[in-house]
Amino acid sequence: MINPIWLRTFSTLVAEGHFTRTAERLHMTQSGVSQHIHKLEEFFNTPLLIREGKQFYLSDAGERLHGEAKALLVSMAKIEQLVAADPAFEGLVRIKSPGSIGLKLYKHLLALQQQHPKLVIDYRFAPNREIEQSLSTNTIDLGFMTALPTSAEVVSQALTSEPLLLVTPAEIEQVSWAVLATLGFINHPDGAHHANQLLKNNFAEFNHIDEVKQSGFSNQISLILEPVSLGLGFTVLPAYAVDAFHQAHLIKSFRLPKPASETIYLCSPRRKVMPERVKTVKNAALRCL
Repeated sequence: MINPIWLRTFSTLVAEGHFTRTAERLHMTQSGVSQHIHKLEEFFNTPLLIREGKQFYLSDAGERLHGEAKALLVSMAKIEQLVAADPAFEGLVRIKSPGSIGLKLYKHLLALQQQHPKLVIDYRFAPNREIEQSLSTNTIDLGFMTALPTSAEVVSQALTSEPLLLVTPAEIEQVSWAVLATLGFINHPDGAHHANQLLKNNFAEFNHIDEVKQSGFSNQISLILEPVSLGLGFTVLPAYAVDAFHQAHLIKSFRLPKPASETIYLCSPRRKVMPERVKTVKNAALRCL
């Protein structure tokens, strides 16, 4: 392998045309410059300089090396910059979260991307198990979970809690078990979990959501409240999902006497140093949540 330091000395010497000026520019001694040139000539087993007194000109081999060395040194400089670069507002950041958190957070991260177009946000909604798996395998940079991760490959910190809300059609003035039983439940992937958390401590008649009439189901977080808004049933959802509903005047949310909530955890891969761009997105998420 050619020593790149020798190449830089050779290229600088050609540019300066003088050993003393080259030594000054590279903060070397003049004998050090001569030694580097000598080592290159030994490496190629051919003269690179034709010396005439204190002056010199390039041999054919020196001309060829000079042409190749310039391109090689530029390429090496680019590699150094690329490897060392850690821009705060440029590059891909991959995130997963449950849907409710995503409805709250995604629009704020898009606003951040508008300010910094070279920052690319890859945001996906996913259940806790999938998020933890993605973090464990380093396929995402950040995860927001509503359950404490169990994998040793994931680090987490509790951020805040998100209340669970009972949501009915807008015309419902007061909730009772009779009213809810008549309406029926609009289910969703976390419906049983959320309903059991909130309803069991607030209604003596409640045993399990499976015992309540099912009036519909949606696996799209942004659509769960559509049937509720049409008077087709009630549901239980995290507050961020309720706040994001586009027809708020058609629904009514209730905070019951005995509240229930979910803790939101910020998670990241344990065996990965967090790049500056990920820190930028993380800090924006912290401000939002």
